[in-house]
Amino acid sequence: MSKPLILATGNPGKRAEFEILAKQLDWRFVLQSARGVESVAETGLSFVENALLKARHAARHTGWPALADDSGLCVDALNGAPGIHSARYAGGHGDNEANIDRLLHELSQVPEPHRGAHFVCVLALVRHADDQEPVLAEGRWPGRILLQRHGAGGFGYDPVFYVPEQKCSSAELNPDL
Repeated sequence: MSKPLILATGNPGKRAEFEILAKQLDWRFVLQSARGVESVAETGLSFVENALLKARHAARHTGWPALADDSGLCVDALNGAPGIHSARYAGGHGDNEANIDRLLHELSQVPEPHRGAHFVCVLALVRHADDQEPVLAEGRWPGRILLQRHGAGGFGYDPVFYVPEQKCSSAELNPDL
């Protein structure tokens, strides 16, 4: 029998992504929303702090181990912004089009060679809410910000995030890669 692991999210798309990535493991991913757990305010000052806040909150309210992520886009010319505020950069949470519009506006005077950026994703796994040794993992994906949107795939900032190795935007990548 698989072990339950709370995902500190209500997003079924994230659960599907984690299930693909962890299909070799004996875990059963359960969305915190399926256990009646509301999202916690992301009051941390870093991706690590926010991922830990979410994981500890989910574990505290369910009594199960919990996995959380916090991720965002960091743009060099904007001193790392939007960073931890990526999902609500233009004000409303998750308004991808408005977030991209604001980003492109703020970079309108920045020449292409100076539009470096990277995505950050931090995962936090806690065995219980007061776990003193959480497992943390951080990944960074380098690229740069395009002058305009390209591609229809992905979500968030994918249409304006250029991946040099693939010579296309993240929204143009083959999802099977």
